Amino acid sequence: MTKRRLPTWLYALLLLIAAGCIGYLGTRHARVFDWSSGDRASLTAPTRAVLQKLHGPVQITSYAAPGGKLRPTIAAFLQRYQAVKPDISVRFVDPDKNPAAMRAAGIEVAGEMVLRYDGRTQHVRALSEDALTNAMERLTRDGDRIVAFVTGDGERRADSSAGADLGLFIKPLAARGVRAVPLNFSQVGQVPQGTRLVVLASPQSALPKPAVQALVDYVRDGGNLLWLSDPGQAHPELDPLAHALGVQRLPGLLVDGQGAALGLNDPRIVALGSYPPTAITKGLVQTTVFAQVQALASISDTEWSARPLLRSSPKSWTELQPIDDRHPSTIRFDPAKGELRGPLDFGFALSRLSPSPDKNEQRAVVIGDGDFLSNAFLGQAGNRALGERVFEWLLGDDALIGVDRAAAPDRVVHLSRGGLTMMAAVFMIGLPLLLLLLGTGIAWRRRRR
Repeated sequence: MTKRRLPTWLYALLLLIAAGCIGYLGTRHARVFDWSSGDRASLTAPTRAVLQKLHGPVQITSYAAPGGKLRPTIAAFLQRYQAVKPDISVRFVDPDKNPAAMRAAGIEVAGEMVLRYDGRTQHVRALSEDALTNAMERLTRDGDRIVAFVTGDGERRADSSAGADLGLFIKPLAARGVRAVPLNFSQVGQVPQGTRLVVLASPQSALPKPAVQALVDYVRDGGNLLWLSDPGQAHPELDPLAHALGVQRLPGLLVDGQGAALGLNDPRIVALGSYPPTAITKGLVQTTVFAQVQALASISDTEWSARPLLRSSPKSWTELQPIDDRHPSTIRFDPAKGELRGPLDFGFALSRLSPSPDKNEQRAVVIGDGDFLSNAFLGQAGNRALGERVFEWLLGDDALIGVDRAAAPDRVVHLSRGGLTMMAAVFMIGLPLLLLLLGTGIAWRRRRR
């Protein structure tokens, strides 16, 4: 029994009808599907979070000459933003008609975009989502947020590329409206007005009493603070600051025997893969690595609400004896010497009703390690992600906490010399040979019919 086939004309007619129906539905119901890795053909979660903070129309003026592909490229790029925020308007201006006006407006490159929102203006000179989103994020604020880094006593610097400093972490934050400035209490007697956050990062020498008092006054007046406290030096002069924050620094070096399971031979290196639930660590799944850690404890009788941020494993303890670098694995927990068994906290997120009438809530973070944000350790797993979450929480950018800014994982393909040779052989020899064999087989079958 032979199968009946539809006539060719009927098959073609049905195909045209189906295509027409699909086209008609496409004009009535727009649907876009993004199958790229990391959904990078769509707006990322950080961009959507920033657009939600823009409560009002945004005007974008692009200075691109007509003709060519620049204007259509910019328009197509901005359509992704308009799909999420329809009140974004786009206008194109020909820069060749009035070059003097373009120079007066500060236009430097072809296609440069000027964003206007709520009386504020930002220029974007690179056609990328990061550049445009960072500019929109700056539009949500009245100006740059001043983050003051205490200097003058061997603290980690925000403008240095040395291994122990924080330059690689701070530099990208500048594009998002964070301006890092030095704060030397030998030159100023108090924290300047307008400072959004003060960072005390691992001082090496004792802080003068006036500097400590200035920090205590700043906290008591409602200022936000990030304190990175490294082990090794007691710094008793900072006890008033610790008391003002309701935390206590525990003696000794926190070591963790669990690191051997992660391939870490040095117990002084603490690696975390899970975190206590806080607004900062919610959804954080990356492993963070800390070089040398000081354990902390919170004081119960205080106005602060202290939430543990970082916690070591049950196999950890506070080692009070010096560790021999040649044999760090020979150390043992000894409670008779006053050592404390884990799990132990070494990071706290602190909040309370702000004493300042200008703010509703005051926030502070104390972490018993500063190496995790240093240039030497920043590339370790989720260290940067944790640092960004801490800064976003302290600066009040709660909507941006936990959104993934990571790049797509498949933008760069790394191949060895052997891999390149194999790929060349497949495409230059294997594929043409396969097509030749297929063609020969098809021709042979046709001759036999």
